[in-house]
Formats: sequence, structure tokens, C-alpha cells
Amino acid sequence: MDVLVLIDKLDQLVHDAKAVPLTDQVRIDREEIWEILDQMRATIPEEIKQARWLVKERQEIIGEAKRESERIISEARQLAAHEASQQEIVRLAERQAHQLIETAKGREREVRLGAEDYADEILSTLEVNLGKFLSAVQRGREQLSQRSPERTGSSGVTGAFQEMNTR
Repeated sequence: MDVLVLIDKLDQLVHDAKAVPLTDQVRIDREEIWEILDQMRATIPEEIKQARWLVKERQEIIGEAKRESERIISEARQLAAHEASQQEIVRLAERQAHQLIETAKGREREVRLGAEDYADEILSTLEVNLGKFLSAVQRGREQLSQRSPERTGSSGVTGAFQEMNTR
């Protein structure tokens, strides 16, 4: 039985007790009081046991919740550290990529300018050689036109080519 119910019974017993005439005292049956007190003595230890069990259970739940919260906080810190590390790796990779791109652009410019210089040299040499060849052709034609019509053999052209090669 619940202690509060027993206390209510005791209160009701006192309230319903018969008054002693000419005093403010009441007459209560001793056996009824002892019976209620015995029930209280039997009930209180059980309720105290339950209360202690509830307190212990509550402390275990709080302890478990605290351990779980510490674990979650630890994991969150590790995750944050990992993310920060990953972000630093990404930033480093981006810097390296930017440097590689700049190096590649510089190298591309050097190669392009070198190729243009080389092409210009080749074209210049070709221009000089073509100029020599054109001059040799013109001289060969002049020599042919100055010779008599009966000597139009191959020796005139060959001579012009030989002259070009000796220059």
C-alpha cells in the first residue's frame, strides 16, 4: 500500500475520533493506529528501496548519456580536425595546381617564341636561298638568250646551277 494512502487513513482516523468532553483531546482506538503504523513500517522500506533504485537507475542513465555526449563531442572534434586537414590539403593542391599552370604557361610561351624564332630563321634562310636560286635562274636565262640560237644545249643551264652552288 502507498504511504500517502496510509497517512490519509491516519488523518481520517484522527479527524473522525470522538472528542473527550471538556478538553480538546480526542479518543482514538490504539489498535487502529498501531495497524496503520505497522502498514507504514512495512510500506516505507519498500518505497525507499524503489526510490533508491530509481535514483540509481537515473544516475546510470545520466552517466550513459554523459559518456555518449563525450563520445559524440570527441567524434565531432576528430571530424572537424579531419575536415580542416582536408581543406588544407585542397588549398595546397589548388596552390600547386596554380603554380603548375603558371609554369606551363611560361614554358608554352618560351616554346612558342622559340618555335617562331626557329621558323623565322628557316624562312630567312629559305628566302636567301630562293633569292640566290632566282638570281641564278635569271643569269642562266640571260646567258641562254645571249648565245646563238644553235647552241641551246644543256651546258648553259648546268653552268648556271654550278655557279649558284659555288656561291
